[in-house]
Amino acid sequence: MAAAQAIGIDIGGTHIRAACVARDGTILARATAPSSPDAHTVQATCLALVAQVRSPSVQAIGIGVPGQVHVAGRKVLSGGYVDLSTLPFAEQVETATGLPVSLDNDATMALLGEVACGAARGRANVVMLTIGTGIGGAILENGTVLRGRGAAGQLGHLTVDPQGRPCVCGRTGCVETVSSGTAFATHLAEAGLPDTTRVEDLLARSDASAQAVLSAWADPLRAAIDTLIATCNPDLVVLGGGVGAAATAALGHFPAAPSWFQADIAAAQLGDDAGVIGAALSALPKPRRAVLVNGVPASGKSGVARALAQATGWPVLTLDTVKAPFLTELAPVDRTLNRTLGRASYAAIFDMIAETAPGSTVIIDAWFGFQPPEVLRAGLTRADIGPTVELWCQAPPETIGARYAARVGSRPAGHPGLDYVPELVALAGRAEPTGRGPRHDVDTTRPPDGAALAEWVTAHLH
Repeated sequence: MAAAQAIGIDIGGTHIRAACVARDGTILARATAPSSPDAHTVQATCLALVAQVRSPSVQAIGIGVPGQVHVAGRKVLSGGYVDLSTLPFAEQVETATGLPVSLDNDATMALLGEVACGAARGRANVVMLTIGTGIGGAILENGTVLRGRGAAGQLGHLTVDPQGRPCVCGRTGCVETVSSGTAFATHLAEAGLPDTTRVEDLLARSDASAQAVLSAWADPLRAAIDTLIATCNPDLVVLGGGVGAAATAALGHFPAAPSWFQADIAAAQLGDDAGVIGAALSALPKPRRAVLVNGVPASGKSGVARALAQATGWPVLTLDTVKAPFLTELAPVDRTLNRTLGRASYAAIFDMIAETAPGSTVIIDAWFGFQPPEVLRAGLTRADIGPTVELWCQAPPETIGARYAARVGSRPAGHPGLDYVPELVALAGRAEPTGRGPRHDVDTTRPPDGAALAEWVTAHLH
């Protein structure tokens, strides 16, 4: 069976771009056509582009559109040069193609592309501004797009000058009115400079006229970014769009004032591909994710799993918890039957995960070494689990043996008794982690720090 693919469409004021994209973000085919202010023309163009790049493995279509979008309702609420709010756009494309269609703001799609494959890869808290004809924006918080009541992220309409220029949104002094690509052209005209002048040209000059234009363009953008950093506390601010790289360079000449609030700023890496990649990946079903809390019996796994669950809200599936009712109901249980029940419980964990919603994150608490690695691989595949990280729980073997001995009396019948302690101590001395994905070693002789564990897992589970 061929790997899943999706089509991403990025609708801009000048061009409409489409691409067939693999799950890893690789573009397999692409096509471009001129845009139009007419909604029906844009729809017809999108359908023509889909036909050009579609393959038998395409499962869905994602479309990024300018303006406000209510994602859950797949409704375009407002638009500028290209206004699709007059059409049931997603439904009509879905009917025409026979493929499920997802719809989102174009800046959000670009953010998702940069997080998956570009400048923000692996980051969980990101602010993105797309700077072109206007300024779009999107916010990623703990790996999830910030939606508000449905259409949050209109960052081009942050007020930077209450007595400033009127904006198409109805307000006055939005950052879009002074720091977009359109605004840059306005600043050039007001300074009497040629309309062919680029930001890079002004950065190479030191005269007062050049510096005045740069200041009028970049200072308000710096103010807006500083506000976003103080508000969102992101890992990174990404500047994309047609003049995103130029804006990043210009901000280097207008550094932020020292303050409590700091974050790195980077130019987007994917260029015009960010929107189509993000749109396509947003349309594909999200793989589930798993945190493997691993270690030999009595290595402290359960405490680590509980601490992480309390910090993240993710559910925990524990091998012993699944197995315990069967030990009670089937008592007396010898060690052979205990192992059989362990294997069945191990399989049941992955079957239960397979029933969760796509994109779910689960914590699995088990000694994964009691089964061959291929059994783990098969379980992860069966549950459609993609990214994993491993928390390797460890303590001195003698400490692990003492822990096990102390809890023998409280364990359900069927678990090995005190005679297992020497075997466990030897096992603890030679046991190894699974080696799947990023690994964090946890010293369980200390109380687990749930917040620190959550921070590490969030940064690496992608």
